Amino acid sequence: MQYINGLWVDSGSHSFVSTNPATGKTLWQGKAADGTQVGEAVSAARAAFPQWAALGYEARYALVDKFKSLILGAQDELALAIANETGKAMWDAKSEVAAVVAKLTYASEAYAERTGTKSRTSPVGTAVVRHRPHGVMAVYGPYNFPAHLPNGHIMPALLAGNTIVFKPSEQTPMVAEWMVKQWDAAGLPAGVLNLIQGERETGMALANAAVDGILFTGSSATGKAIHAQLAGRPEVMLALEMGGNNPLIISKVSDIKAAVLETILSAFTGTGQRCTCARRLVLPKWDGRDAFLAKLTQVSASLVIGAHDETPAPFMGPVISMREANRLLEAQMTLEKLGGKVLLRMRQLREGLPFLSPAIIDMTGVKNVPDTEYFGPLLQVYCVDTMEEAIDCANSTQYGLSAAVLCDDSAVFQKVSSQLRAGLINWNRQTTGASGAGPFGGIGLSGNHRPAGYYSADYCAYPVASVESGMLALPNQIPAGITIG
Repeated sequence: MQYINGLWVDSGSHSFVSTNPATGKTLWQGKAADGTQVGEAVSAARAAFPQWAALGYEARYALVDKFKSLILGAQDELALAIANETGKAMWDAKSEVAAVVAKLTYASEAYAERTGTKSRTSPVGTAVVRHRPHGVMAVYGPYNFPAHLPNGHIMPALLAGNTIVFKPSEQTPMVAEWMVKQWDAAGLPAGVLNLIQGERETGMALANAAVDGILFTGSSATGKAIHAQLAGRPEVMLALEMGGNNPLIISKVSDIKAAVLETILSAFTGTGQRCTCARRLVLPKWDGRDAFLAKLTQVSASLVIGAHDETPAPFMGPVISMREANRLLEAQMTLEKLGGKVLLRMRQLREGLPFLSPAIIDMTGVKNVPDTEYFGPLLQVYCVDTMEEAIDCANSTQYGLSAAVLCDDSAVFQKVSSQLRAGLINWNRQTTGASGAGPFGGIGLSGNHRPAGYYSADYCAYPVASVESGMLALPNQIPAGITIG
């Protein structure tokens, strides 16, 4: 169903379904919004914008805080919905819910710090900077974090005074509908937040509509398509948070077990379906390298994989669909044909269902390896001689989202991190670890220099600069060539 101007509407072009990837059972069925519904949603948001923007920050904050309270009271329900629709392990789904709850604190702090009103005295008056909302913002959500990542756009956009048309992934419409129902229950005025469900055609229709901004989280391919679709429309604010071919460098660590754990958390958390997951493990020569790699392979082979409600509790669930599972299995074949040595082979574990075991493939010395984000539990290994070669290897990508360095020597980290091309660089922590108190985004094919996270306030409002004086009066000195009389 669509949610337009405060009403649930059961109309659209055609029906589609969402299934539980762990069972194949249908969870949700509804219709894809056509051009008519998209236009109605944008019109509703446009009509609601003046009153919402004029409401004032405190009143807007109170409604967003009410939404947060509703999430706090239904954490288990939301976690179960996420686990069922994405296949996430329950621990992973609960961590996503926690991120939804925490967002308001960071978003409100960022609003005050980065987009508040500032003034200073100048010789010609008071110089003032204020911030205003853009208007109608289109928010595109991904399937891997169906609650947290769209909420990371929605909360700061609402606080700033924007109205929203939300288009979630067609893979996770159920979680999106659940979230919007909480916004409705929180008392958000009609038209301030609208939901349109659908696939690629719905997304294209929204990008073609008369919106003032597009806030996107998803694949680089889709982000590039939206960027191309907006050619000639510089008035549309565009924030792209895309994927990464992320490197993890490990050198001279004394605790091999800790390094193995951080590598597994980097590469295989969320079944490898996080944009910050490590895709490439880069290993300069050090005494413990072979022992580390052997231990990593051993532990990775023993990871518990299953549905969220199975015993023992799994670390990894299925990937989102059989389509994605087949893409990953084909990617493994491609890398092996190029010359990669399979240290741990990815296998489909259950017939007809997208449960995959993790893969580790040694690509050392292989030429012409595709610079591709394989969105799943597939880790490539590159063994090099020196740290300089490791840095070159890590930077040999068009992406630039996340990176991490595991090493005992802080001087090594300082040297390496200063040369890595990425928006997120961690030391002795997994690549998938990001703080809500910092910016979240990358360079290259990973984004368009509009980082989310704490910096989302920056793209939810625009600055207005003023020079102000309380009294109009002639200056002490009139410019040459002017006679006032």
